[in-house]
Amino acid sequence: MSEVVTRFAPSPTGYLHIGGARTALFNWLHARRTGGTFVLRIEDTDQERSTPESVQAIFDGMNWLGMNWDQGPFFQTQRMDTYKQEAQRLIDEGKAYRCTCTAEDLDQRREDARARGEKPRYDGRCRNLSPAETEGRNSVVRFRLPGGGQTVVHDFILGDVTFENSELDDMILIRTDGFPTYNFVVVVDDASMGISLVLRGNDHLNNTPKQILLYDALGYTVPVFGHVPMILGKDGTKLSKRHGAMSVMAYQEMGYLPEAMVNYLVRLGWSHGDQEIFSVEELKQVFSLDHIGKSAGKFDPDKLTHLNAHYIKNGDPVRIALLLVPFLANLGIETEPSDRLAAIVRTLQERSKTLIEMAEASLFYFQEKAIDPVAAKKVLTPEALDLLDDVTAALSGACMFTHDSIEAALAPVVAKADGKLGRIAQPIRVGLTGGTVSPGVFEIMEVLGKEEVIRRLSSVRNRIPA
Repeated sequence: MSEVVTRFAPSPTGYLHIGGARTALFNWLHARRTGGTFVLRIEDTDQERSTPESVQAIFDGMNWLGMNWDQGPFFQTQRMDTYKQEAQRLIDEGKAYRCTCTAEDLDQRREDARARGEKPRYDGRCRNLSPAETEGRNSVVRFRLPGGGQTVVHDFILGDVTFENSELDDMILIRTDGFPTYNFVVVVDDASMGISLVLRGNDHLNNTPKQILLYDALGYTVPVFGHVPMILGKDGTKLSKRHGAMSVMAYQEMGYLPEAMVNYLVRLGWSHGDQEIFSVEELKQVFSLDHIGKSAGKFDPDKLTHLNAHYIKNGDPVRIALLLVPFLANLGIETEPSDRLAAIVRTLQERSKTLIEMAEASLFYFQEKAIDPVAAKKVLTPEALDLLDDVTAALSGACMFTHDSIEAALAPVVAKADGKLGRIAQPIRVGLTGGTVSPGVFEIMEVLGKEEVIRRLSSVRNRIPA
């Protein structure tokens, strides 16, 4: 069996979006599971829209998602000589020709065809021009399509799809400015790079018969084709920004973990029994093209957030602490990964859906927060304040300051409060965090440390809003 070679070939005209990332992921996982090769090719022949910033955005998105490539990145603008040579070969073999029709001529003929009730398509009038008739004139290179017959796309997802060749057009291969067109370069590239599987969105399906005819004309082996259904919004309509169709890097900025995004994207149109949670290493073992569905996946940001919360909850606190640092910096907290930061993460993993939420919830660890007036009125009653004085005194005598030692030191105070921990826990929470919602008070105190806890609780009377 020949080696599997897949590719991801984005155009650098914008960010790496959700659909493109899923296409890349499917190709990458298939290559990894089969021990094949994953190729990255940047299709940058659109000189007006391609930008270096978009190229970098593609690299950033793929690196964030952990999709490394084995070959490339290749740039089409660096392969122009190859395209020109292959176009000339087609001309020499009578399979392509130079067309001198102007844009104005073509527009008028299309309008005339519509007026006659015909499909607007190129009428082939330059097909039989001699080289002498095109010499020195502005021209494009067109592919000489067969006039009849059918082209069948053997699609392993959609099944066989048949196209009538009479419905196709003598497509342009090389423009007047010398730049090749998409359908031409993609065939030359895929063939020369040994691509054995072309897996892409089904918006490319109508291009495929033209490409197959080019494969045949150039004497190339036709690869296996698979066209993945598009991703729709949660409401079943075309995916747009209002559905959450943003750059994958926007999700990094919103505090999502890459493994959550990978897990979510792979399940948009692929299944493995009833299993929902997959590690990347597991996906490399079980991903199968056979289980790509024919129905469009629906992008649901709520499900992605739920999945992200799962990965945060079960993630390595040391790694999450590292990822949390820039989110804290955005809030004005300059810190470095440390054992203390990992300890802070541990207290917040259960209740954080994103790293932004975690960063915001952790602020009280780094700076004393004002006490919420509503919380103060509800919780910091005269009785509670007296109990806080007892808490401060009890903690002052604690030799160690761990969860268990703190709990033991406060046992007499809890007994004084009729054995109800809640009667002292909420006042402690408000005194330390400024609000009524937080991790467990013993965990908070252990992380804050004895000196800071005593300082905050001792000053709580002065910090109660008037």
